[in-house]
Amino acid sequence: MSRALSKLLQCQEKSLLRDVNSIDLHTHVYLPRYMNMLRERQDVPFVRKLRVHADSELEEDRLVILPDEQKQIDDAALGTQVSISAGRPIGGEYWDLNEKLAYMDHHGISTSVLSLANPWLDFLPTQEQTSMATLLNDDMEAICANSQGRFYAFGVTPQSLEEAIAELHHIATLPHVRGIILGTSGFGKGLDDPAMLGFYQTVDQLGLTIFLHPHYGVGNEHYHNYGHALFLALGFTFETTVAVSQLILSGMLDQVPTLKLLLAHSGGTLPFLAGRLDSCVAHDLAISTKLQHAPSHYLKGFYYDAIAYHTPALQCLIDFVGSDRIVFGTDNPFFPPHVEEGDPTINESDWSSTIANYETLADLDVGVQNAILRENAKKLLKL
Repeated sequence: MSRALSKLLQCQEKSLLRDVNSIDLHTHVYLPRYMNMLRERQDVPFVRKLRVHADSELEEDRLVILPDEQKQIDDAALGTQVSISAGRPIGGEYWDLNEKLAYMDHHGISTSVLSLANPWLDFLPTQEQTSMATLLNDDMEAICANSQGRFYAFGVTPQSLEEAIAELHHIATLPHVRGIILGTSGFGKGLDDPAMLGFYQTVDQLGLTIFLHPHYGVGNEHYHNYGHALFLALGFTFETTVAVSQLILSGMLDQVPTLKLLLAHSGGTLPFLAGRLDSCVAHDLAISTKLQHAPSHYLKGFYYDAIAYHTPALQCLIDFVGSDRIVFGTDNPFFPPHVEEGDPTINESDWSSTIANYETLADLDVGVQNAILRENAKKLLKL
């Protein structure tokens, strides 16, 4: 298996990917029920069919999840040329599980742990969040149960404590749903909101895993002229860095020391900045005296996906937390290959973003490769 990966990367024989048998813990889907809801909406987030350029009759579905893109989309509806950065094209690879399977087969992924992509349910009123969460979690379970072992899932919860705890207990009854995906806003006030403690305790008691994922970005005022590039590359990773640091410094983790947290995008910048965080906290007695350990102690207890796209960055993470706390991920269906809208071969083509994640593993010890590609995921989620 790892031999096939090494041979693949040496020879660039992409067909050998079928022999890798990786487990993908960071892979998203917009379920049909969720897509229908987005198509009916008028305010961000929404999906709308738009002309790519004012001088073209070509239309495509575009997903708009960033508030500052609303004006660009509204201008497009009036016939004014719109930047292709306004929203993102969204095709069947985002909601059709047959397309997901074709992508998996092409890239050697035996099992995917599906999660709803951002912005989840954050934009809905609480009552609607509660009912929609249950429906989506049941949809996930039905999909996974009929996948012959190809799919497992992370569920979703509403953003209020009582309703969220009730949904966690429901999720715990679904055999293929092994945890939840959670945004960095928590219940809307951050991961360090004291109201989150009961939520964390319930997750821990039920043996579930939290997959922590960014959505809102940090430093967004600096990114407006550069499409989605800086928002995704910097805003997402900084968001994770800030939110997790706040959670650690709140002291709540001392009350749930066995809570299982999986951080997206290799933990943002946390592995690189852990020493600086330790030093700054140590020199602030008002904070350090509230904690039982240095911040790096808590960071070393988390799990991380291997989506770094850069071998030195992944090696930094391995050196910091050890290879037994890192799992493979792809971020599919985001960062697809550049093909024409509606091209049916998109999921049978090489996704450079996925190949890059494999390439970061190429020079690692075979045992480390096996751990990251599949064994750690099996242990974490009891697959």
